[in-house]
Amino acid sequence: MQMQNSTLMETSRRASARLLAVPGVRDPAGGPVVAAKAGRQHRVAMALGAVCLLLLATAPAKAAHTINPEADRKAFQAYFFAKFPKVAKSDYGNGPYAINAEMRAQWKQVMEFPPYVFALDDGKARWAKPFPDGKHYADCFENKGVGIRQTYPRFDVKTGKVVTLEDAINACRVEHGDKPLKLGGQKMASLTAVMAHSSRGKPFDIVIPNDPRALAAYEHGKEVFYSRKGQLGISCASCHVLAAGERLRGDYLAPALGILAAMPIYRAHWGNMGTITRRFTSCSKKTRAEPMKPDGAGYRDLDYFLSYMSNGIPITGPGARP
Repeated sequence: MQMQNSTLMETSRRASARLLAVPGVRDPAGGPVVAAKAGRQHRVAMALGAVCLLLLATAPAKAAHTINPEADRKAFQAYFFAKFPKVAKSDYGNGPYAINAEMRAQWKQVMEFPPYVFALDDGKARWAKPFPDGKHYADCFENKGVGIRQTYPRFDVKTGKVVTLEDAINACRVEHGDKPLKLGGQKMASLTAVMAHSSRGKPFDIVIPNDPRALAAYEHGKEVFYSRKGQLGISCASCHVLAAGERLRGDYLAPALGILAAMPIYRAHWGNMGTITRRFTSCSKKTRAEPMKPDGAGYRDLDYFLSYMSNGIPITGPGARP
């Protein structure tokens, strides 16, 4: 375990060093940055100089600045388009398979018999089963829940909170006399798989209204993403921004752009399906950080931030990962 943790930290350190090798840009801690080597990495770094400080922020919510989600999104996406110039925008929803040819070939073989099919079948059966009052899931959503996954999470102006797809499903259950499901459980994964499958190819279209509460939720999600935490002292961005594309313990770290497009996912080392909440919790544990409450604002707002950053990236879920 100690060796794995050291590998994780070293991978993040190497990626950070490459990104920071930009003339005239200084490390957030205040130290000087060495000149970049000539070649492609230097050209990419130069192109990213304008957004470097944004991406390396560790506590953006505490800074005195105007909250501008759209400016953040453009800078965020520009970073990845420059880092992976050969990857099409529409391919980011495929995670590591979009950036590594060897993994992509293996993935295509696996997808001939998708491991998430059982979850889709289970989800369709649950979707069709009536609630105690005779209503169905389709009665809770516009267009009967078909082709709308790309619009979640949403901000609820009545409650002043972010509502994830998992939250919406549980709210539907409670409204019609049933008990809420475990946010990271298999039943929830099956239901979200059905909704994701009906939205395949539809690009993320997350809306952040001009409401101080919505902007605060977005900024909170951004802070969760960039803040270093846990015993390893790393952030979500350490792996999925700075070290995106790097090899770690046999796998390649997926870019943060489009990382939720394939959710829910079947993971080989899980042996079953996982929701967004399960994915976030798993990452927290891997970095030896205390997981947040599954139904708390932390993971909800993180979902909101990452999904908004991925606006324009097509839904590919349900998906499969190593």
